[in-house]
Amino acid sequence: DVAIALELIHSATLLHDDIIDGGETRRGRPSAFQRYGLANTLVTGDFLFSKAFELCGRFEERIVRWAADACISLTEGEVMQGRFRRNPATTMEDYLEIIARKTASLFSQGARVAAHLACVDERGTEAMSLCGFNIGMAFQIIDDLLDVEGDARTGKPVGIDLRDGNPSLPLVLAAARDAEVRRVFVTPDSSDAEVDTALKRVRDLGVLTEVRRLAESYTSRARE
Repeated sequence: DVAIALELIHSATLLHDDIIDGGETRRGRPSAFQRYGLANTLVTGDFLFSKAFELCGRFEERIVRWAADACISLTEGEVMQGRFRRNPATTMEDYLEIIARKTASLFSQGARVAAHLACVDERGTEAMSLCGFNIGMAFQIIDDLLDVEGDARTGKPVGIDLRDGNPSLPLVLAAARDAEVRRVFVTPDSSDAEVDTALKRVRDLGVLTEVRRLAESYTSRARE
């Protein structure tokens, strides 16, 4: 039930995320926002949050608190990302803070809750929480990488972050080094041709090797 609750929280954030970003596709299909409109998608996200805490409410107080902490971090991460949207001065430290809150927090709390419910001692529970955090960081970094490289398995078109001005790590690194990438990143409504050209420049800069290396560093920490 707690696993379901955390997945409902995740699903709710995706619904709200598509509203914020105007996302038209999700997992290779039309998004709820595209198919059902803003009002229905917003209310459905609220419903999923409510159902999640109805499920968590059957368990002890600390599990409810951990789930709430994840929701608070997710919200803070979304607000931070909005503040740094189309900002070429965004640093790697800013980016890592955003994804720590927006993505890794839910992975961390999921691993912590699982360990606690399995009667692992406090030291082991916190170790699992840290493991989940590192997996979450790696997951988001690779997700950002695939937005530039592309991968048919994800069902996502490439270049979404660049079009939306989201400060993904490849774009943060590339915008600091290339004026044309920086121009497209800060410009709303760039043409498809401009986005495609900028994505090629990102690939040619060599920043994707740095991005992949950082993701591998987080997976190594998770294994440790």
